[in-house]
Amino acid sequence: MVKSLGILFFVILFTACSNKNMVYSEYESLDNGLWKTSDTVKFNFAGLDTLSDYNVFINIRNDDTYKFSNLFLITELEAPSGETVIDTLEYEMAFPDGTWMGTGSGAIKENKLWFRENVVFPEMGVYSFRVSHAMRENGALEGVQELGGITDIGLQIEKTKLP
Repeated sequence: MVKSLGILFFVILFTACSNKNMVYSEYESLDNGLWKTSDTVKFNFAGLDTLSDYNVFINIRNDDTYKFSNLFLITELEAPSGETVIDTLEYEMAFPDGTWMGTGSGAIKENKLWFRENVVFPEMGVYSFRVSHAMRENGALEGVQELGGITDIGLQIEKTKLP
């Protein structure tokens, strides 16, 4: 019993310490695990130190119904001034043997995907981050209208250095 409590204390302590640099984390759940092409997920954040560096991650939760080994995303990061940076990104979601990447046991896997490293948000005010998928079947001209198997999309911002 004492040994179990010691292990539980260590896990709680480790988890609490590992998130001290997180300054923003939010998730948006998708209806029935379907991400429609027309559904752009939007996150707004503010109050970041304009002199600090941050690492920005896109968090994706998928289940076993996701039928691709990769994921193409279109992102838009809009500054308070309206200046917008648009990127098309590709992420691997499965190993070559078909095993899902990410963490978690059971049907849901969570992937913490690098978006940007050592970012400075130089303007005060509200930033907007928008993300949509850009998936296609092999050889198809049209994109996938309803991407199944993605249950949640998140945005996470962490300070690169602790005070």
